Amino acid sequence: MAFNYNLSSILFFFYSIKPLQKTRLRQKFTQLFQGFIIWVANPWRRISLLTITLLIGFFLGTIIGTVSGALSVMDTTGALVVVLFIEVALRVRRHMYYSFNQRLPLHMLDMFRIGLLYGLLLEGFKLL
Repeated sequence: MAFNYNLSSILFFFYSIKPLQKTRLRQKFTQLFQGFIIWVANPWRRISLLTITLLIGFFLGTIIGTVSGALSVMDTTGALVVVLFIEVALRVRRHMYYSFNQRLPLHMLDMFRIGLLYGLLLEGFKLL
């Protein structure tokens, strides 16, 4: 039996699940998220958050490139994992672009992808 699910139907399923109860934990997470949205409304804070996301992606890209280059056994596996992550991120980005009103998660995903790719390319040129 073959399953033909595309990414948008799976994401729609997860976003359409309604919680059964309003617990204190859910209320605290909602308050925390709303406070975060208010905090990020400031343009300087938004830029700093995007810069931190870019640097985290760069750091992870550098780590992946360094470890796979030093061990010399996981080069193809590491490249496959990174390419799969970037492809999945592109597909999720397309869904996020058309469905969300907030652009911050979209920009954070883009900055992470750019940092990851830049870190990998820089490590690749260093190991050449």
